[in-house]
Amino acid sequence: MREIRRLAGGAKYLTSVCTGSFILAAAGLLRGKRAATHWATRELLAPFGVIDDEGRVVHDGNVITGGGVTAGIDFALVAVAVAVAVAVAVAEIFGRPAAEAVQLRLECAPAPPFGAGRPENAPPELVTQVRSSLNPVVIALRAAADKAVHRLQAE
Repeated sequence: MREIRRLAGGAKYLTSVCTGSFILAAAGLLRGKRAATHWATRELLAPFGVIDDEGRVVHDGNVITGGGVTAGIDFALVAVAVAVAVAVAVAEIFGRPAAEAVQLRLECAPAPPFGAGRPENAPPELVTQVRSSLNPVVIALRAAADKAVHRLQAE
């Protein structure tokens, strides 16, 4: 965590997607910031002093976080360079027209066949089923997060 904090000290942006937010949180870098992570583990960020945000991509100061792993494309269009054949700049760095050009080049026009990509849009019974299947992962992450919170508080 010291190395993460050292690297963050010289970074223009701190970024993560999905449960990567827990690395930044465990290093104490998200305290008092809004952040996104996978929907099934959002509440585990609070003990680190993170403000839970349901956004798919959340930008708070120099911190940009994305929700579940597929938020990575949305995240890239908002925050960082996307490398396909060459690096293409995106909205945060070069403005909206550049991000729109990246979106068009990648043909990024999400049109999921079902409206169940977020828990607030999915049928309740499906949310319950998926949450149950994710329970072992959430339990393991909760244990790791608890240890990291205690370690962070001891520093």
